[in-house]
Amino acid sequence: MTAPTRTFTDAREWARTGTELLLGAVAGLDEAGFSAPSVLPEWTRKHLAAHVAANAGALGNLVHWAATGERTPMYASAEERAAGIAKGPALSADELRSWLAASAHRLAGGLDRLTDEQWRHEVVTVQGRTVPATELPWMRAREVCVHAVDLDTGITFADLPSGFLTALVDEISTKRGLTELPDGPLPEVAAWLAGRPHTLADAPELGPWL
Repeated sequence: MTAPTRTFTDAREWARTGTELLLGAVAGLDEAGFSAPSVLPEWTRKHLAAHVAANAGALGNLVHWAATGERTPMYASAEERAAGIAKGPALSADELRSWLAASAHRLAGGLDRLTDEQWRHEVVTVQGRTVPATELPWMRAREVCVHAVDLDTGITFADLPSGFLTALVDEISTKRGLTELPDGPLPEVAAWLAGRPHTLADAPELGPWL
């Protein structure tokens, strides 16, 4: 599959858009709303919100790495990553909203302060991939855009930027080793590839992605 055009500028804009969607989705949730199930199996919206907030902190570690050259892994351990998600249900709706917003703003500020040279510095993702810091906005865009849908508050893949969906479809299909995709609207194909609910007929079931 031919890689679509995905620029650094695109990724930064998609990360901002996804963050706005996500924060808007949780703005009106009360305790019962936050405790309701998300699209992801066994995760409430509280689990999901905690995961996204912790992800901002983890990516912030990579921003620090790029800025200073000091090796700073996303997470100190798998246990630390799991603990960040697990503490979500113990927090109130207001505490989760504050954590989501504050962590997102800290990450955005850190990204804004990187110089042209620092953007080229290499960091290592939680999967062990070595990438330039210019990949960080795309990594964040995937998290906030897809998980904004996963909150199940009414946002769908159709609400995400078409350029983001095209890049997402290319990335997931490549990682899944798929050379042919089912016919259907781009948002539905993206949802299917990500292992989320979709309306495509006769498309084989795929496991969750991200």
